[in-house]
Amino acid sequence: MNILGQSLHRLDAADKVTGKARYPGDISLPNMAYMKILFAGRPHARILRIDTSKAEALPGVLGVFTAKDVPNNEYGLMMPDQPVLCGPGSNKPYADRVRFVGDQVAVVVAETEEIAEQARDLIEVVYEDLPVVTDPVAAMQPGAVLVHPELGTNIFTHDRIRKGDVEAAFAQADVIVEGEYRTPAQEHAYLQPEAGVAFMDEEDRIALYVAGQWTHEDREQVAHALQLPEEKIRIIYPAIGGAFGGREDMSVQIVLALAVWRLAQRGIRRPVKIIWSREESIIGHHKRHPYVMRAKWGATKEGKVIAAQVELIADGGAYWYTSNKVLGNAVITCTGPYEIPNVWVDGYAVYTNNVPGGAFRGFGGPQGNFVAEMQMNRLAEALGMDPVELRMRNVLREGSIMSTGTPVPPGVSIAQVLEETAKAAGWRKGPKGWYRPEDADETTWPRWEGLPKPHVKRGVGLAIGFKNVGFSFGYPENSWARVVLEGEKEIEHATVYIAGAEVGQGHHTAMAQIAAETLGIPLERVTMRVSDTAITENSGSASASRLTFMAGHAVKGAAERALWRWNVGERPVDVAFTYKAPPTTPFDEKTGFAEPNFAYGYVATAIALEVDTETGEIHVKDVILGNDVGRAVNPQQVEGQIEGGVVQALGWTLVENFIQQEGRVITDKFSTYLIPTVMDIPDHIRPLVLEYPDPRGPYGARGMGEMPFLPVASAVVHAVRQATGVWFHDFPLTGERVLRELTKEAV
Repeated sequence: MNILGQSLHRLDAADKVTGKARYPGDISLPNMAYMKILFAGRPHARILRIDTSKAEALPGVLGVFTAKDVPNNEYGLMMPDQPVLCGPGSNKPYADRVRFVGDQVAVVVAETEEIAEQARDLIEVVYEDLPVVTDPVAAMQPGAVLVHPELGTNIFTHDRIRKGDVEAAFAQADVIVEGEYRTPAQEHAYLQPEAGVAFMDEEDRIALYVAGQWTHEDREQVAHALQLPEEKIRIIYPAIGGAFGGREDMSVQIVLALAVWRLAQRGIRRPVKIIWSREESIIGHHKRHPYVMRAKWGATKEGKVIAAQVELIADGGAYWYTSNKVLGNAVITCTGPYEIPNVWVDGYAVYTNNVPGGAFRGFGGPQGNFVAEMQMNRLAEALGMDPVELRMRNVLREGSIMSTGTPVPPGVSIAQVLEETAKAAGWRKGPKGWYRPEDADETTWPRWEGLPKPHVKRGVGLAIGFKNVGFSFGYPENSWARVVLEGEKEIEHATVYIAGAEVGQGHHTAMAQIAAETLGIPLERVTMRVSDTAITENSGSASASRLTFMAGHAVKGAAERALWRWNVGERPVDVAFTYKAPPTTPFDEKTGFAEPNFAYGYVATAIALEVDTETGEIHVKDVILGNDVGRAVNPQQVEGQIEGGVVQALGWTLVENFIQQEGRVITDKFSTYLIPTVMDIPDHIRPLVLEYPDPRGPYGARGMGEMPFLPVASAVVHAVRQATGVWFHDFPLTGERVLRELTKEAV
């Protein structure tokens, strides 16, 4: 049918642009009550007493629930180290302690939102404030304040890689570059804050309309906290107003279920709704991990990188969340998509009293990429070598041995991605290797507009990157789909059941296209039934750039088997299929030896910008970003992912300044936490949609949703160096920070 590769309209496009689509905050049910949450509002304290009597006595209040009402007062995606509600009377030790400002202390359900808010403010809590620790480096030291005293340390994950002989290699290196780098926190800033509606459904299940990224994991965590069978919990995702990793962990799910369940036990069977304010959202869910990174790399004068030593320290904040997995990705990517024979890496995830660090687009890749690409660009400068040429001499190729001591999975395309991106940005390959002519900007790219004013300097930066597709480190990665075919002589209708979350990336449209292609029918004959644990099995998370690869295999496999049955005369056909990915292995505890991933995505970018040396303002003019997607199921959606990833990464790099002081969030609203507006986006973004089929991917497709984010920050810093002669080792590059450094250099 050639449906793959067509930029077909998204299935949800019309509903979203007309306002017909219903997000969790849009849903209202008959006789609905409303919830408000009392947040801790302080970074570290012991709760001595909670008095809810005034709140409960307020007319219109249906219930007030605290830690004593939670049957199993713990949750966590990777480790259940966080109380559902903090306070005395819990069945879990140390639940009487709050560890960051967004810890939840009590919930109120009332007839109206206004009454619930008023009652929440009547709850009296007596705290004993405790010392705080907010610097992850300080938190690692002996004698530091312990966030979880029962553990005896704030270091909760330590990964290492030991490959070859690093010290001997440094002794042989002609050039050594060392540096310390810091990357900041970032707020997800999705369009709709956390919201949801819970109710008892027709089969007496606790049902929740919420926005998340993994229906079945949400169900498991709710059931775990309430000590109920999973089949008694139903998770339904309506339209989702963005995610980017920020909805992987719990926000309103467990407390909504708790409230509906406890009210039902009192004979009050009413739906309950909550919508967080933007301020509640900013303090209440995790952020991109801030990282402190120290690196020492050595190379020969011929441009071969022979040694890399890196230390990574991740601020995990108050709870575990996904810090171990994020750290693992950073450990792999901090040496870049390069074959380096001698590697020494230590990565640490550390508890502090800051807002927890967790999943965010790139999942450790942007932090690891920043240190790797900064080191490569600085090595190129120290060697007097073109940055493309240096990379070409070191990039991974088929059969290359990764830092983890195992071959890179098949389908390696970073050299091709770098070549196509470099050529588009004006680089040429001559007898002595890659170079960029002096007049490249006049003949090809970037599209400068006239001559700059004397105080405006121009620069072009380059960076590349890679990241895993799918879950890593031994997780038995799998995805389920079901296909039902109906008709007499021909397939008149196909229904695809899939649990994967549509978080704005176009997942359901891509799955419908794969189903139609496999079945040989028009897209109009395909109906999607999605994201409801009552009718779908587990398809896994909308994360790790995995859904096109994993769910694509599941849909393709189910459709192929359904078609075979159809062709032998079965009518109707109903087939479920679970795709199991190639196995992976965790880090060896001593050496880091592992087969951590079964597939990777590859990306490169060139960025042209102007720096106003009088104000420090950076204006990004032109971005070229090449991304190997294996096979573009829907090219328009791929281009949208590239454009969105570039702008979101530029926000992290240039304007988004998330400030915490002594564990308190200073930038808790969009008037203080600035995100890119239409005035901040580049003048031009040119997506290069490259297709080098992944031998393991469905129709050759590989995931790509996170990849465009990865190299942007390091490319911007490289371009600023070319423009001003100044290296920046941390960001965001606000005008104030840039001007301060430029002034310092001038002195």
